[in-house]
Amino acid sequence: MPAVVGVAVVGGVVVGGGAIGAQVAQQKPARAAPAASPASAAKAPAATQRLPGYNADRNAYFGDLHVHTYLSNDAYIFNVRRTPDDAYRFAKGEAIGHAAGFDVRLQGGPLDFVAVTDHAEYMGVIREAADPVNPLSKLPFSKGLMSPDLNEIQRAFRAYGQARRDGTLPAEFNDPAIVSRAWREVQDAAARNYAPGRFTTFVGYEFTSGLEGRNLHRNVIFQTANVPSLPYSTSDSNDPEDLWRKMDAWRAKGVEALAIPHNSNGSDGLMFDGSRMSGRPLDRAYAEMRARNEPLVEISQTKGTSEAHPSLSPNDEWANFEIMESYIGAEKPITKFDGGYVRRALEDGILHRQKLGVNPFKLGFVGGSDTHNAAPGSVEEPNYFSKAGLSDATPERRGSIPAKGARTWGDDESAAAGGRYKTWGASGLAGIWAEENSRGALYAALRRRETFATSGPRIKVRFFAGYDLPADLLTRTDTVRQAYAHGVPMGGDLLASKGRAPSFLVWAVRDPRGGYLQRAQVVKGWIENGQAKEKVFDVACSDGLKVGANSRCGDNGATVNLKTCEPDRFKGDVELRTVWKDPEFNPRQRAFYYVRVLENPSCRWSTWDALRNGTPPNPNLQPTIMERAWSSPIWFEPTA
Repeated sequence: MPAVVGVAVVGGVVVGGGAIGAQVAQQKPARAAPAASPASAAKAPAATQRLPGYNADRNAYFGDLHVHTYLSNDAYIFNVRRTPDDAYRFAKGEAIGHAAGFDVRLQGGPLDFVAVTDHAEYMGVIREAADPVNPLSKLPFSKGLMSPDLNEIQRAFRAYGQARRDGTLPAEFNDPAIVSRAWREVQDAAARNYAPGRFTTFVGYEFTSGLEGRNLHRNVIFQTANVPSLPYSTSDSNDPEDLWRKMDAWRAKGVEALAIPHNSNGSDGLMFDGSRMSGRPLDRAYAEMRARNEPLVEISQTKGTSEAHPSLSPNDEWANFEIMESYIGAEKPITKFDGGYVRRALEDGILHRQKLGVNPFKLGFVGGSDTHNAAPGSVEEPNYFSKAGLSDATPERRGSIPAKGARTWGDDESAAAGGRYKTWGASGLAGIWAEENSRGALYAALRRRETFATSGPRIKVRFFAGYDLPADLLTRTDTVRQAYAHGVPMGGDLLASKGRAPSFLVWAVRDPRGGYLQRAQVVKGWIENGQAKEKVFDVACSDGLKVGANSRCGDNGATVNLKTCEPDRFKGDVELRTVWKDPEFNPRQRAFYYVRVLENPSCRWSTWDALRNGTPPNPNLQPTIMERAWSSPIWFEPTA
């Protein structure tokens, strides 16, 4: 990754320092302080194995671990015909064809890593049923599954989904040889496109579980090309516990993988429930198995953001961000938000840690696109073409411009327009801090949770905690090296040090193609008298503003011109960094801390659609958003 500026403005003070992700390379970070978690400093590759771009202080790499191609049956029904190879081409900056007949391409730079994660369930079957020489195409059920007509697409999608749920898919669809051929294609494409040091591919797939429509989906990511002969899917079991047991069995045979749950916001409280799918309570064995297999969660993607819900976090002014409150693919409303949002899950995890001795919800953060267009990283607001092939390929189908060529929004039209696109966003990306761009280094970072998520922009975020961070940390040229030497990075545990309170290094740098940064915050969660507590602290303000007594930065006055989508050029900062201490630190309380960074307001994708069409934005859709990034948490442990 290229170096970023070495001068920062924090609270109006100019401070020197090295680049956030590209300080002096080729040197190993100093050994971590005794209070640090053993996972905080990963073992560096041997010198003979170092790749171009190797950086002992770790680089920020951006990618997408949630990508569907024509091997996913819903994507094929949506008329998507792009392959895993096409997905990798798109990620590397090439143009590919969209199902609607136009070309699409990233406006920003290429991605650093990608996992193609097609649905494991009947993988490739609709693709084969579409082949007129394949016997599957002669089955009555196959008729009408492949149509360019929008009404037929929706009918086919509903018919396929219903048949899966009630077990009436043709027996011929359940041929393991079909899945094997598709799975081989996934592996071969990953092998062809892996270029260590430049671009990393991961073999993966989606385990698409849902109990009566309550989303329990996971993406399974493999460390190497050593993968099972077939993916374990919901055709085997809908219970994620059975997936974890299978992953343990693979691991015992040398096949290493991790699972990343996504769209907990669509689980109706089930994703992080206090009971198991069987109804039994959580126990230590369950907590250990879940923690071993699911170190991460996808916090933001096209179908909404799952960080926090306003009803669970009423004192967080920024919790109402792309909130989806219905089941995925249905108009059925969500009734239980507790158990469906990540911040509350982190709080519940501390409670389980106190009761069971193990935290089952010790989750680092990533983002993902969930594209079904074979277009990883297609999360740019001005360049939005949604996710589901022909079904949402045009602004009119997305409800962002008036129907039938109208130039204004009538009462009847605006009442209905928008639909699910009120909460569908151009999100998100996964960020990884690793020494080099290779499967080994990136996977090790995923395992130790040294990851961060963004809603789309490539904002770089670093977060450390320690007791002996140097007093001149912000003005040193080796800031990151000192932070590793005397603290733990995001994703780690900070153990208690008698009589001392930790300091936190918070550091964020804007995406050069994105908006300017408005504020950096630390979100804290803890348990008090058996109850979940949380608080959001602003810790670094743009434009020379200070944090007030209410733990908030002053308003920097940033605006965006909705007639041109031109943001305020003179508000916000390129970089925010500070060393912060928790003014309410209690050495006897378990707690977690994570960073959230907010950009100035900018136009939402739907406003860009309207601007290009020369019509007003849909009044039912938010005209602007505040793009953001989240670091993985650091957990404070009062006892070993």
